[in-house]
Amino acid sequence: KWRVFDADGKVLGRLATAIADALRGKDKATYTPHNDAGDYVVVINAEKIKLTANKMDTKIYTSYSGWIGGRKDQTARQVFEKDPTRLITMAVEGMMPKSRLSRSLLTKLKVYAGTEHPHKAQLMAGTAKKAKAEKAIAQKAAPKKKAAAE
Repeated sequence: KWRVFDADGKVLGRLATAIADALRGKDKATYTPHNDAGDYVVVINAEKIKLTANKMDTKIYTSYSGWIGGRKDQTARQVFEKDPTRLITMAVEGMMPKSRLSRSLLTKLKVYAGTEHPHKAQLMAGTAKKAKAEKAIAQKAAPKKKAAAE
């Protein structure tokens, strides 16, 4: 199953927790920690994400190359200006457990800065199957209603 999350005006942390739960399948009755029960997640409008308070300028993202003096510190604003999708990806990554399963689950996360994305066919396939199933259920129920009316 494919899901779309619209980040327009949403707070980063709250959106990231919902995305992490959808990736792991924690919002389903069939959830088990050792299985991949989650869905594919498409996040659009990453460029319109919000951070509360003054975090755009005070939150620091640190990366280390492994070399002496190879530590780089960037504010959230610098990361956002370079690649707005990176903030959401790193937030979701930080909320997942550190394991092989989580690394494979993160490949199901697709983040895009704007509203356009190349996964429209996958999303439409799910709605077409759902519409077809609803139509079949309606057709099965229709003869029963006619028989009851007679």
